[in-house]
Parts: sequence; structure tokens; C-alpha cells
Amino acid sequence: MAGFDKRVASYAEALAGLTDGMTVLAGGFGLCGIPENLIREIKRLGCNNLTLVSNNCGVDGFGLGLLLEDRQIRKIIASYVGENALFEQLLLSGELEVELTPQGTLAEKVRAGGAGIPAFYTATGFGTDIAQGKEVREFNGRSYILETAITGDFAIVKGWKADYYGNVIYRHTARNFNPLMATAGSITVVEVEELVEPGQLDPDQIHTPGIYVDRVICGLFEKRIEQRTVSD
Repeated sequence: MAGFDKRVASYAEALAGLTDGMTVLAGGFGLCGIPENLIREIKRLGCNNLTLVSNNCGVDGFGLGLLLEDRQIRKIIASYVGENALFEQLLLSGELEVELTPQGTLAEKVRAGGAGIPAFYTATGFGTDIAQGKEVREFNGRSYILETAITGDFAIVKGWKADYYGNVIYRHTARNFNPLMATAGSITVVEVEELVEPGQLDPDQIHTPGIYVDRVICGLFEKRIEQRTVSD
């Protein structure tokens, strides 16, 4: 595996095998570190009835928001609605199934899935609607609810640099959910800004080892900003 070249030449090849009804894990936080070209390819493919797991769902007309336009998503597991008016509209109208999950709990559910841990207890959400229907146990005098792990058929991830073997480095806050998602997909696809030959990445700087990555592709990115704020 260490010498396996995981580069693919096209986005169609990168997402080969993605079909209707699958669960897709998407890295990113807002529009920071999102796999924007892989998202566009999902839109082009026209896959429907998808379950999407991501911190949020992009914005209107960009990022994961593109998949809402043609109603390609059946269910979203996310931590907040964010800046997406269509997401809000579909949620309130009942056209979109939404499972809102506390952000730290969402991260841990995905991390657990990638680590092969089926479930864990957390105090977050106890006594709220989040806890409805979930097992409750007490540890050291405090109540905890049982949360189950999350895995997916595909994980789509945005990195900064990668080598041909799929070892990935993320840049600054664009790391966010990406390393977690990369571990929890049956097929993990990473798009990066720069692909380098093996041996050119410092092993101590690698965030996602290539063992988790199935396909890697180099792309060009718009890197749009949700709320641009400037000062004199």
C-alpha cells in the first residue's frame, strides 16, 4: 500500500461509483476548506436521495448549497443551518430531513466512525430535544446520552498538499472537519491545491496518512468567503 499511486486524472474518475441513496461525508466549515470541485461533480452526476454529513450546507449557489438546488439531498446531518437561505426554506417546509447535531458531538460521531468505535456517551444535549429516544446513563453523578458513530459511502475532502500516495497536509483553519471525514468514508477522495512526488512532504507535518485515502486529485479553487469584512 505504501507505494500505491492514488492519483486520478479527472473528477469523473474521482467520484466513480457514487450512486443514488449513498451517504456522503463532506469536509469544510462554512466555505473554509470545502471540496468545491468534488461538490460540483456530484451536481453534474445528478445523484439523488443522498444523505449528507457536514458541519453545514454551504451558501446559496456555492459549495454544498449547489446540491440543494436540484433537491439531490434527502437528509442532512449538520450542526447548523448557516448562511444558506434555501437550506432554511427546505427545513421549515419539511422538504428536507435535517438532523441538527451539536458541533462537538458531530465531530466525535465521525471520529468514532473512523476509529471503529460504534457509540459513545456524552453529556452534551442531555435534557434537550437532542436526547429524545436515546439511551441515558449516569457516570459519577452526571447523566450522559448515547450517541452512535457516523460512517459514509464516500468522504469528500479538501487538502492543501498531498503526495501521490495520498498523504495529506491541510492549511491552517481549512483543516477543520476534513481529517475526521477522511477517516470515516468507505471511499475517501481528496482534492488538493498541490500534488508532490513521494518523499517531498515532511512526515511530521502529515495530517491524514495515505492509508485512509483512496483517490487524490489536484484542482483549482475559488475559495469564496461567506462574510467579507474589511477595515480602513
